Amino acid sequence: MNYFIEGLQGSGKSTLVKNLSDIHPECVAIREGEYSPTELAWCAYLDEKTYKTITEKYPEMKEEIANKTYSEGDRRIVCYTRIMTDNHDFYKDLEKYEIYNNRVSLEDFKSIILSRYKAWNQDNMIFECSLFQNIVEDMILFRNAFDDEIIDFYRQIRDTLEGKNYKILYLKAEDVRGNLDVIRKERSDENGNELWFPLMMGFFNDSLFAKENGLSGEEELIKHFIHRQNLELRICHEVFEGKYSILNSKKYTDEDLSK
Repeated sequence: MNYFIEGLQGSGKSTLVKNLSDIHPECVAIREGEYSPTELAWCAYLDEKTYKTITEKYPEMKEEIANKTYSEGDRRIVCYTRIMTDNHDFYKDLEKYEIYNNRVSLEDFKSIILSRYKAWNQDNMIFECSLFQNIVEDMILFRNAFDDEIIDFYRQIRDTLEGKNYKILYLKAEDVRGNLDVIRKERSDENGNELWFPLMMGFFNDSLFAKENGLSGEEELIKHFIHRQNLELRICHEVFEGKYSILNSKKYTDEDLSK
C-alpha cells in the first residue's frame, strides 16, 4: 500500500505523516522538498545542458548540488531547497526551473506530471502533498482553470495510477481560519515575527488569479483556501471513489488510520 497525505496548509499533514510512519514502519516517508517519484515541489527540473550551466555557475557547490540531484531519463531533478548556502542567488536561479506557478506550458505541465505518475513503480511509501496541493494551487492561481477542468485532469491522473495500490488520507479542516492562525504562530521566530505567513500572503497576492480578479489580503486568501478544500474533497468523491478517507484534521485516531 501507498499513502497520499493531503489537506490545507496547517491541517497537520506533517504530524500525520509521522503518525502513519509509526504505524507502518515498513513504509518510507517522503516529505515536501525531498526527492519524490511523484512530486516536484521545491525541486528544479532541468535538462542536461541547464544542469551543466548551473554547476559551472556555482563551482564551489558542485558536489553539494550533485548529492541532491537525481536522474530521470534525460532530466535532472535538483532538490535545491535541501542545499544549505548563504548565496540566495542560487535559490532564485533554481526556483526558475520548477514546473509550478505557470513556469512551463499547461501541455508540458500535464505531460510531466502524468509521465512521472506512470513511471512510479515503488510500494510502501507515504507521500506528503504529492497529489493535490501543488497541482491544484497551480491550476487555480496561475492558470485560472475552472473546477471542472481541474477535475478532468484528475481523472487522467486516476487512469494513469490504474493498477497501483494507494490510499488518500485527506485532513479536512473544520476551521480554516483557526488552522491558519495556528500555523502562523508555529512558523514564527523566537520574537514572534511571522516567517511563513508573509510569504504565503505574497504568493497569493502575486498570483495571476488574484491580480486578474483584483484580490488581495488575508480574507481573500482564506476564501481561496475554503474553495480549494471544497474542490479537493469533490475530487476525492467524484474521481477517487474507494481510494480515500476523510479525517478531521485535529481529531482523528490511530483506529481511523487503520480503516
